[in-house]
Amino acid sequence: MPMDTVRTTVGGVGLDVVVAGPPDGPPVLLLHGFPEFWYGWHRQIEPLARAGCRVLVPNQRGYDTSDKPPGVAAYGLDVLAADAVGLSSLAGDRPLHVVGHDWGGLVAWWTALRHPDRVATLTVLNAPHPIAFAGYLRRHPSQRRRSRYIGWFQVPWAPEFLLGRNGCALLKKTLVRSSRRGTFGDADVARYVAAWQQPGALTAMLNWYRGLRRARPAPPADPRIRVPTRVLWGARDAFLEVGLAEASVGLCNGPASHRVFPEATHWLQHEQPDEVVQEILAQVRGTAPGTSPTAPGTARG
Repeated sequence: MPMDTVRTTVGGVGLDVVVAGPPDGPPVLLLHGFPEFWYGWHRQIEPLARAGCRVLVPNQRGYDTSDKPPGVAAYGLDVLAADAVGLSSLAGDRPLHVVGHDWGGLVAWWTALRHPDRVATLTVLNAPHPIAFAGYLRRHPSQRRRSRYIGWFQVPWAPEFLLGRNGCALLKKTLVRSSRRGTFGDADVARYVAAWQQPGALTAMLNWYRGLRRARPAPPADPRIRVPTRVLWGARDAFLEVGLAEASVGLCNGPASHRVFPEATHWLQHEQPDEVVQEILAQVRGTAPGTSPTAPGTARG
């Protein structure tokens, strides 16, 4: 299945986007998280395209070869959600089946919240609804401990230095140790290092975290998600507790359910690639199980 990389401009920012599948197929937007780039979805692109989907996989702003606008304000959630909506121009401006992992999942949640008319369905992997996350943090000291690195990322320059030194050794170590054995091979890690070492990339990637505090969007009057939503969660996530899946589905008013993968870590789409493809296709086809957080087929975390 051929894949093309196209350059498009959204909100004045140039983004490189991998595109595959028939142009008239249902558009599926795959949003990567930190510290990945489009390659984080490489095991889903071809199966989805062969199933007839028009697959769009951007290097989001700040990552790999996409533009890296300066300043923290360029990485607020409202801006990132606008990027996601803008990418629909590559699929005839049709509503998107939005899929996100980690930070891409936060963008996916926010896109469905701010632009529900532009989102056909929502599928999120190991990423909490931003409003649910704030409440969960207040109630769960254990999650606050897991999230301490976010505070460290607010410090200027020092995180970039430590993450980038010795060939990005700390980032490589974190990626490998937080995943199941064998998930990331040497060739995979080499591709990530090349992306991290793009000029300005580490600062831009960290500015996503800095934007959580310094480019915080106005809180929505109603935080509930009204598009069909499926949340997938690797239970052995070293960074995010599994209870966040249920908390996030609790803020969904449309058809919503979640599934927990007991043996998977934060890197779910790498460790359970076929299952993730099937879950996305079920959303696209309108056959995902469950119509509420307590419907049959919904795993409880």
